[in-house]
Amino acid sequence: MSVSKEVKRVTVHVLQAMKARGEKITMLTGYDYSMAHILDEAGVEIILVGDSASNVMAGHETTLPITLDQMIYHASSVVRGVHRALVVVDLPFGSYQGSSRVALESAIRIMKEAGAHAVKLEGGEEVGDSVRRILSAGIPVMGHLGLTPQSIYKFGTYQVRAKEEEEANKLKRDAKLLEELGCFAIVLEKIPAALTKEVSESLEIPTIGIGGGMYADGQVLVTHDMLGITRDFQPRFLRRYMELFDAIKLAVEQYCTDVKSGDFPNEHEQY
Repeated sequence: MSVSKEVKRVTVHVLQAMKARGEKITMLTGYDYSMAHILDEAGVEIILVGDSASNVMAGHETTLPITLDQMIYHASSVVRGVHRALVVVDLPFGSYQGSSRVALESAIRIMKEAGAHAVKLEGGEEVGDSVRRILSAGIPVMGHLGLTPQSIYKFGTYQVRAKEEEEANKLKRDAKLLEELGCFAIVLEKIPAALTKEVSESLEIPTIGIGGGMYADGQVLVTHDMLGITRDFQPRFLRRYMELFDAIKLAVEQYCTDVKSGDFPNEHEQY
């Protein structure tokens, strides 16, 4: 008689306990059922349905064009492939800035229509009302500070943020504010490692770094980048674990050759 192995869900409380005992947290992006299933089976704690889908899935230059409906589509696909990981979904540009009521409505749609477990939004004090209102509905919120891609036209560059004292001090204040409001974690993107260390040590909630160095409580990468499916994006913080662009291209070329030569399908590959 076989005994099914119980799958323990990752929750915000699990993440808090991981930080408390010094265990690093893993997070990767997922946009579809098949990839999400692989990430979940591999043991990733958090799958982020990132608005980076705008770049890697749709080919846009920035994250700005992706809509709430499109994020819900990607998120619902991911949720169906996951049995263990915490699924966090980005609130896309325009779905929470400027109105806490709109922010709450957007977050509720993501939770109800996609079945997600939490939402993420960019910014500190300026989105405090939206964070507060979403949390008041019982929806977990992950913050995002440092380089915030939805504000790329304001920054005008993807360079490292918070190198100067004034911006660093604001980031530290914003991090404490997000924690006090009730966020369960904060992504720190492309900031100096020393600042990541200071912020991480000052907070009870976990920090997740991307280009923030080794001192964050966890790390996140875009899956398509770390697997080498995309190849033009090569920042210092990215470690490629595979070169799938070349491997997939080679396989497709071989398929084309086999079909054209009559080698595929052979007599064993037909009915």
